[in-house]
Amino acid sequence: MKNLKKDLQAVTRELKALTRKTEAMAKKVANLEKAQAAAKPKPKAKAKTAKKKPVAKKKAAAKKKAAKLTATDQVVNIIKRLKKGADVAGLIKRTGFGERTVRNILFKAGKQGKIKRAGRGIYVGA
Repeated sequence: MKNLKKDLQAVTRELKALTRKTEAMAKKVANLEKAQAAAKPKPKAKAKTAKKKPVAKKKAAAKKKAAKLTATDQVVNIIKRLKKGADVAGLIKRTGFGERTVRNILFKAGKQGKIKRAGRGIYVGA
């Protein structure tokens, strides 16, 4: 019976401690919500103005966006720039890709005829 009473008292103490922690967390959340609401800028009311006649806008010259190169294109371009060819370690350093990625790209590019093997581990542009 004494053990049961001690266990119940211990559980009661722990529940009270958890209650205090929960209340403290609730206060912090409320304070954060208030701070975020205060920091949020309120939309300004637009003043009514007289309607203006629409003016034809001049179209700006369309800029061509440079298409992003695929990983394969990056590796092939590097290989073509180098006269003596490139090895896997050099390509990993230049591209930042992993070894497996570079090896897969080299395999696929070789199958497509974009690059050729100049020797063991050396690749040159086709």
